[in-house]
Formats: sequence, structure tokens, C-alpha cells
Amino acid sequence: MEELAEQMKKNPLLDGLTLSGGEPFLQAYECAKLAAAAHEAGLDVWTYTGYLYENLIAAKNSDWDALLQASDVLVDGPFLEVKKSYSARFRGSANQRLIDLKATRSANKIVLWKETDPLSHFTVPKS
Repeated sequence: MEELAEQMKKNPLLDGLTLSGGEPFLQAYECAKLAAAAHEAGLDVWTYTGYLYENLIAAKNSDWDALLQASDVLVDGPFLEVKKSYSARFRGSANQRLIDLKATRSANKIVLWKETDPLSHFTVPKS
């Protein structure tokens, strides 16, 4: 784990860590440690799960809670072939949600992630 964390810190091309299948919540303790190391390296953490957010919270599992705390965005819900979508950004099927976990914790209700324009902080000089 320490070696992987060091590699994340040294790689200038990385801007995030994605935890996905298998099922990260079946290895939540280790995934939470990895996510914490990613945050220390200045990386965002996205976690994909077949579980619903509401079920993860209701389970009151300390390892699951730790992984949720260490994740920035949760993509929740199972992939459903009948809802498969090539236009569902960052998801395989339209039923899956992109949950902004920090905003969700602050609002005490589910807040969906909103993509920001990476160029929004640039201004066009006046000619």
C-alpha cells in the first residue's frame, strides 16, 4: 500500500483515483486506506458500486462509512442492461447516479455531482 501511495504522489499525470469492480465495498477497509493515500497525494477519489447509497448508509458498517468518507464521488447502483446508455456520462446505465459525497454530507441529503468546465477559470483577453 505504501509503495502504491508513493507512486501516486510521484506521478504528475494523475489527477484522480477510481475504485471500481469487483465491488470496492467488499474490500472497503483497504479501499478506504488507498483513497486516503490518494487524497494525501492531492487526488480526487471516485468509487463505483453496485449498491445504492441509501443502503450503504443504512448498513452502519464502519468500513463502508470510512470508504464513503474517503471518496469524493460515488457512482451508485447496479449496471442494468435495459438501461444501458452511451450518453450517460461516466456511467454504464441511466439508473446509476453520480453523487457528490461532500455536498451530500453537508446538505444531509443526496446531492448529484455537477461537472465543471475545466476552462472556466480562464478568461479570454480583450482585443
